[in-house]
Amino acid sequence: MTGLPVYRWSLAPDGLATRRQLRAAGLRPGGQDVVAQLERPRRRRGPLIAYLYRVDLARPVRPMTVRRAAALAKANKARRTCPACERDAGYVIPPSLGMCVPCADAPALAA
Repeated sequence: MTGLPVYRWSLAPDGLATRRQLRAAGLRPGGQDVVAQLERPRRRRGPLIAYLYRVDLARPVRPMTVRRAAALAKANKARRTCPACERDAGYVIPPSLGMCVPCADAPALAA
């Protein structure tokens, strides 16, 4: 993304917004290209970059359909189901563990 204007954090001109700001307003980029970027300096790692889109070209968010809501619920349930004990953990299972916390701690407690 070279050749884009770069603005300091919170100094972007009116009419430009990040994806999160668009979503909060009920909008989406709608296929438009990134027009600028925000840069927030950080000490330890490199700068934090956020891409900006034009608000006037943004489109409304597509409405949630019944089938899309069902697919999303099914996917979230699969992320919460422990493969070891096959119970709903009540939270998204961390990929680093690969199972719910009680199942991951069980071998450590037995030793």
